[in-house]
Amino acid sequence: MTTQLIAAHGLKMHFPQRSGRLFAPKVHLHAVDGVDLEIAPGEALGLVGESGCGKSTLSRLICRLLDPTEGRIELEGDDITAGSAARFGRSPARRMVQMVFQDPTESLNPRFTVFDLIADPARTLLPKESAGALRRRVEDAADAVSLPHTLLQRFPHQLSGGQKARVGIARALVVEPRLIVLDEPTSALDVSVQATVLQLLDKLRRERGIAMLFVSHDLNVVRLLCQRIAVMYLGLVVEQGTTEEVYHRPAHPYTQALLSAIPNLRGRKGERIKLEGDPQSPFNPPPDRCRFAGRCPVEQPDCTRAAPQLLGHVGSQLVRCFHPVSVAAD
Repeated sequence: MTTQLIAAHGLKMHFPQRSGRLFAPKVHLHAVDGVDLEIAPGEALGLVGESGCGKSTLSRLICRLLDPTEGRIELEGDDITAGSAARFGRSPARRMVQMVFQDPTESLNPRFTVFDLIADPARTLLPKESAGALRRRVEDAADAVSLPHTLLQRFPHQLSGGQKARVGIARALVVEPRLIVLDEPTSALDVSVQATVLQLLDKLRRERGIAMLFVSHDLNVVRLLCQRIAVMYLGLVVEQGTTEEVYHRPAHPYTQALLSAIPNLRGRKGERIKLEGDPQSPFNPPPDRCRFAGRCPVEQPDCTRAAPQLLGHVGSQLVRCFHPVSVAAD
């Protein structure tokens, strides 16, 4: 049995909302509503879904930037949710889990040089390291992402989009993590630059054995990098499996709809699945119905009487659906 590097169990993140009325019942936004997730050493797991599905919130929970409402996260078997996110940020385990944020321009301090940007995590987490050791560490991280040393004294506004993305990755690498969480790191880049960054990430994963949680709305991007995929909808994982299983045998109607929207240069075998109706509200969603009910093309009466669980389907696939359908996709 494969030992998991990180595992989430029953993870929830509910944000309280003000109703504006004095005696109104409490309302919570269920951003993440009971997620189980595992990532093995050296594995890349893709997390996909529409905007607002909770994938970015889940990535921040996994990285311990947020304190979950409920559930736990185990890192190499140790519960890292026993203390607060602030306490975890000061612990030695912080080095093991690092994050690359969505927009490199917004996430890089414009007042810092590239050297200081890359060195900052090491200065925080390795305060006793000498200046010489710190410089070698920064230069090694720059080399790992093919960033010329001549750029280390420049400022973010002097870099291209691809170079900024490499700086963001180098910042994560500088403390030698076991897991990197990437929140749509290529979404702001041109397609040609995206491909280069994805190749770099795959090389780092293979050569250094770094596990990755790759968050994206672009299923084609995830397909190039990840060995497994988890599909989220309204705070829940609705399907999970190997990349081959999810792309070629999608079982959840939502996954099928997402895949049908991908342009196919060889000609699409099937019609695009258009989802009718409006999504359910993420505020205090009813616990006794499927979250996809109201939009689902295969909805049955039982879908509004109980909530399906994430159960085994075919192979290693897990599907949260009372009526999963195996459809061969191109």
